[in-house]
Amino acid sequence: MDIKVLYEDNHLIAVYKPARVLVQKEDGPEHDDNTLYWQLKMFLKERDQKPGNVFLGVLHRLDRNVSGVILFAKTSKGAARLSEQIRERTIKKIYYAVVEGHVDLEESTLIDTIRKDSSSIKAIIGGDAPMELGDEAVLHYWRLQSNKKYSLLKIQLETGRFHQIRAQLSAIGHPIVGDVKYQASEALPDKSIMLCATELHFKTATSDEEVKVSIGIPSDWSSFFKSF
Repeated sequence: MDIKVLYEDNHLIAVYKPARVLVQKEDGPEHDDNTLYWQLKMFLKERDQKPGNVFLGVLHRLDRNVSGVILFAKTSKGAARLSEQIRERTIKKIYYAVVEGHVDLEESTLIDTIRKDSSSIKAIIGGDAPMELGDEAVLHYWRLQSNKKYSLLKIQLETGRFHQIRAQLSAIGHPIVGDVKYQASEALPDKSIMLCATELHFKTATSDEEVKVSIGIPSDWSSFFKSF
């Protein structure tokens, strides 16, 4: 796996995660050659010629079939400071998605109660369960392009729940293209979904300086947009 570094300082490193790559095994940080976590650890160890173990803290995750910017901590100080920003919701996360159908509203805020169903490994929106069994999920979206079949959305997350974007967009009748787990009409050939984390705004671990890390939407989406 080629590691593409998007930002780095003494405490933090942001890299690009390709679709279909797992960030980290669910049951812990143990050795797994195929995860981004392990590949980045080995990249840092070799590049910096470190003889011992390399510290790498997982700060947040992206689903396996989602691509985009992801941030890791290189030190315990970095992990603590950025985890605090995540808890306080001061980190800004921007995504782009192509969804099925024409989205009528040019912009909107979705507020739902969401919970994880362990048996199906899916996020469930609303339902008959009491409010205390779920968490509040909030996102904002802007429609950038649309036709009768597809819409391109810019999305800002206010909360970071399990499968939040996927579940909330599906719940309003606009599943992400390729996301058959959440009612998309068909899978994409590579089993990815058309959701990409394109921007991350955060403060460094040692100052109030704000950093913006951004990428464009995946290049392999370009042929799709010819249909707009």
